[in-house]
Amino acid sequence: MMSTVLLTKRIEFAAAHRYMRPEWDEAKNRAVFGRCYNSPAHGHNYFLELTVSGGIDPKTGMVVNLFDLKRVLLDVIEEFDHKNLNLDMPYFKDRIPTTENFAHVLWEKLAIQQNIGTLHTLRLCEDEDLYAEVTAADGREMATVTKRFTFNATQGDHQGRDWDCFAAVRGKIDPTTGMVTDIGALDRLVEDQVIKKFDKQNLSLVFNRQAVSGEDLARNIFEELAPRITQGTLTNIRLVPSRDLAYEVSASSLL
Repeated sequence: MMSTVLLTKRIEFAAAHRYMRPEWDEAKNRAVFGRCYNSPAHGHNYFLELTVSGGIDPKTGMVVNLFDLKRVLLDVIEEFDHKNLNLDMPYFKDRIPTTENFAHVLWEKLAIQQNIGTLHTLRLCEDEDLYAEVTAADGREMATVTKRFTFNATQGDHQGRDWDCFAAVRGKIDPTTGMVTDIGALDRLVEDQVIKKFDKQNLSLVFNRQAVSGEDLARNIFEELAPRITQGTLTNIRLVPSRDLAYEVSASSLL
């Protein structure tokens, strides 16, 4: 039986967007969307990461031809590159161009392409701190949003280090806001339950024990955040203290 292999290609483009509901007044738009409501729009250097699956062709040794995959990706993003998504793109006439909604638009356009394998996952990164993912299993209404947070903490007698904490929330995209979860509320939650607790602290003193592992810290963060997220479900915490080490805790791993 031929095994299935995943192949990911990454490509960059630029676009601008703004979050707003025209039927809401400024106070409500500002309360729900925060800085994303700022006029006229804000731009991003997006990274699109497309993962396709398939068997390895015995003649070429490839899942798909990378030249063909790159050409298809360039053809698709050309329509959006250096555009204002709100004003220039008809796909967002009736929905806000959030990262989640934009990811689904790109998925739909790529799903009909030929000879690029089977779409597995599409990740759309607004920047290094925020990205949305959609998969074949998500359908048109679901997505996962991941936000990165950073704090500095010391383990025992070791020198303090920066910890990147990636919190992934999966759920149904709200048809009104276009978001899986309230990012502002997530920011405040992480500030209260993670940053204030661990930043510039010695983890041994915080946990009142001599040794605190990365696994302990990741598990604690997951258990503190998961029950407090009211929109969407926390599915994963990824804790990265260095470029060659990461700790992950998922909902399934705690069962």
